Amino acid sequence: MKTLIARQVEEDARSTETTSSARWALASLALAVLLSSLGTSIANVALPNLAEAFNASFAAVQWIVIAYLLAITTLIVSAGRLGDIMGRRRLLLIGIALFTLASLLCAMAPTLWLLIAARALQGLGAAVMMALTMAFVGETIPKAKTGSAIGLLGTMSAIGTALGPSLGGVLIAGFGWRAIFFINLPLGALTLFLAHRYLRADQGKPKNERARFDTVGTLLLALTLAAYALAMTMGRGSFGLLNIVLLLVACVGIGLFVFAEARSPSPLIQVAMFRKLELSASLVASVLVSSVMMATLVVGPFYLARSLGLESAMLGLVLSVGPVVAALTAVPAGRLADRLGTHCVTTVGLIGMATGALALSLLPTTLGIPGYIAPIVVITASYALFQTANNTAVMIDASPDQRGAISGMLNLSRNLGLITGASVMGAVFAFGSATNDITAAPPDAVATGMRITFMVAATLIVMALAITAGAHRRTFRNRELAP
Repeated sequence: MKTLIARQVEEDARSTETTSSARWALASLALAVLLSSLGTSIANVALPNLAEAFNASFAAVQWIVIAYLLAITTLIVSAGRLGDIMGRRRLLLIGIALFTLASLLCAMAPTLWLLIAARALQGLGAAVMMALTMAFVGETIPKAKTGSAIGLLGTMSAIGTALGPSLGGVLIAGFGWRAIFFINLPLGALTLFLAHRYLRADQGKPKNERARFDTVGTLLLALTLAAYALAMTMGRGSFGLLNIVLLLVACVGIGLFVFAEARSPSPLIQVAMFRKLELSASLVASVLVSSVMMATLVVGPFYLARSLGLESAMLGLVLSVGPVVAALTAVPAGRLADRLGTHCVTTVGLIGMATGALALSLLPTTLGIPGYIAPIVVITASYALFQTANNTAVMIDASPDQRGAISGMLNLSRNLGLITGASVMGAVFAFGSATNDITAAPPDAVATGMRITFMVAATLIVMALAITAGAHRRTFRNRELAP
């Protein structure tokens, strides 16, 4: 009897220790997401100070932001796949250490171009962290709670994005621009300690069973994505000959990448994965939805300033509503996905986004700030539902040896949507406002441009809804017909 009691006590102690370790492991992943998202948003507020400090043009200091985003976009899939091959824990620790070291180099950079190079290195560390955090959820958290864990990561991403500008402003005012990079050192050290202490060790494989890293595919994909990202971001709204050339390079790069992957014994991305309708639909929907979310960031400030005449302080306060709502919604969205199923929550999220976008397309300026905030709350809350459920559905079905690559593709689809949305939705906004210089457009023209932009946005969300519903229906039918 005593032996049975002793065994039960020992098992309970192990269970408690495992649960505690899983919580700390999830905390380390959440901090990694916070660091990478903070790195994206905190530098934007420092651009005027950096232009003055280095006596540089605004176009030159913009590369501080572009270099970081470019490194993430071009390398995130490769980082995920490399984690699948060499061990996710080992690579994540390297990524956190690299991000922290690069932050120190940024803070101490004596020239603008060394700062830009350090930011690119910081972006490489962020790419590793973003690619592998979601991949780790499947190894750390029980399958029944995957949605809640991914929701927490979404919350930390939203908090980092929302906190960046305000935290950056306080640090710059009190300590100068270098403080926005020094702040990453204690956070990075804490994240590295927790990840090293609590993340599960990599399962070792014999060398003859390890897949080879696809160097050719990695280079082709990186060059293709870099060309596309530069085509979408260079020119600040104008689309000239250089942008067209870069798009053509990206198109050729896609063809060469697919050709190389089909012949590679260990491809970076297995083309056969895209035959899974639900995976392909999830990635396409993520691109479309992220493009719409970027429209709120591109169009919102101009509408609030030009049409509603808000001062800077009030404008910043209104713009912070979206990230705050996303942060508050992501964890409940994950719990709903665990309880109701990912397809149901994804559908509700897309319907909500379409409703919010349609409301903005019909919005009269007489409703003022409340008339703008209400649809934005609906859009951002619904986006949290979609993003959390969509990511959960993909990661639950991902095979263990492909989790890193698939997580990287999910993050890449989001980044491509944001980059594309900034260019395309910005062009739609300018077209709808009937002006080449949106900063000088009259208030009524800006309001008209916003309505047209969000009518297009609602159409994109309906397309995403049709794609995901069609893929789910066909997949369900195929499963019923399977013997």
